[in-house]
Amino acid sequence: MRTAEEILKQKGMDMVCVDQSTAVCDALGVMNENRIGAILVKKEEKIAGIWTERDLMKDCLSESFDAKKEKVGDHMKTNLQTAKHDDNVYELMDKFLGKRMRHLLVEKEGKYIGILSSGDVMRATMQEKDEELKTLNAMVSWDYYENWKWEKGKIPPVIHNEEGLRVDLK
Repeated sequence: MRTAEEILKQKGMDMVCVDQSTAVCDALGVMNENRIGAILVKKEEKIAGIWTERDLMKDCLSESFDAKKEKVGDHMKTNLQTAKHDDNVYELMDKFLGKRMRHLLVEKEGKYIGILSSGDVMRATMQEKDEELKTLNAMVSWDYYENWKWEKGKIPPVIHNEEGLRVDLK
């Protein structure tokens, strides 16, 4: 079963960040350029929060909100949710569903090593299930049974002749 770190390695461990003083409009440009739905916000070179497309949706409802003037640091969420690097896909899905969230920072030895979205975990789960299904299909295919042979060095099957008597092939 894949872990958070394995999913990150396949996806890429890059974390896209902006400084807290970045204008919301500029942060959106970075998100659009990187085709991501959330951006990490740094304060003094440390990750201090996260700002997502959902946050933009909420912020836009405020009459005084101006994406060119507002700073992303004033609108970020600071209660960062994390997952351990060795959490498996089911533990990750449980966190996403239980906390009703879409992004988790992955932590290893006290440091953030990447960020996963619920979509990343769903994709990894589907890939794992696809591989499992292919393996199971190969096990029950006609080709497997038609071309099945005994490996050298292993005990052959018990074979009976036409009279039903056991024939020892040793």
